[in-house]
Amino acid sequence: MPRVARIYTDDGIFHVLTRGNNKQWIFHDEEDFSKYKGITKEVKEEQPFKLYHYCLMSNHVHMLIETNEKTHLSKLMKRINLKYYNYYKKKYGYAGHFWQDRYKSLLVEGESYLLSCGIYIERNPLRARMVKSLREYKLSSYRYYAYGMEDELVDRDQYYKELGRNDNIRKQRYKELLLGEEERKIKQALKGQLFLGTEKFIGRMEKAFNVINTRLKKGRPRIK
Repeated sequence: MPRVARIYTDDGIFHVLTRGNNKQWIFHDEEDFSKYKGITKEVKEEQPFKLYHYCLMSNHVHMLIETNEKTHLSKLMKRINLKYYNYYKKKYGYAGHFWQDRYKSLLVEGESYLLSCGIYIERNPLRARMVKSLREYKLSSYRYYAYGMEDELVDRDQYYKELGRNDNIRKQRYKELLLGEEERKIKQALKGQLFLGTEKFIGRMEKAFNVINTRLKKGRPRIK
C-alpha cells in the first residue's frame, strides 16, 4: 500500500497540532492567548465541532476535536488560524510566513485513546517544565476535568464518566492518572503516524484509506 503524508477525511476525532513557523512564538501575552481562545469559540459557533481537550503553549497549540460530515477539519482549522494570523499581523506589524505548514492531525480511536490522548495534551506544560503543578496552568482543559473549573471551550470527554460514579471521584482519579507506556506511544504516533488506536482500529483505517500507518518523512519536520 502506498504511503501518504495526510489522511483526507474531515469526519472523526483528531489530535490537531499547529505550530509557529520555525517554532517561533505565536503568543506573547495574556491578550494573545485570550484572542486565540475567543476565535476558537467563534468558529465553534459558526462551524459546530466538539473540543474535548486542548493546551495552548507559547509556540504551538494542541487540540483534541471531533468533527462531523457538515463541519470539515480543514475548513475550521483554516478559519481559526487565518483569523488569528490577521489579529497577530495587525497587533505586531508582522509580515511573512506565520504557521509551520497547515497543521498536523492524527486520527484517534475514541473508545480506546480519547481520554489518554487528552491527558497527554494537557501534560505539555509539565513536560516543558513550565509549571510544577498543572493546576497552575490556565491555558488548557486540565483544570476543567481535574478541578471542575468552568471552561466554555470544552465539550466533556464522554469517557470521563467512566472514571467514577460521581464528579468528585472522577476529578480525583483524573489527577492520579499516569500514562506510562501510553504516553510514549502517543508521542511516537505524533512523530510519524497517521492513526492512534488499537491494532484492530489501525488495521481498519489502513484498509479504509489504502495506506500504511506511517507518514512520509521527506520534507516533514520532526516533532520534539
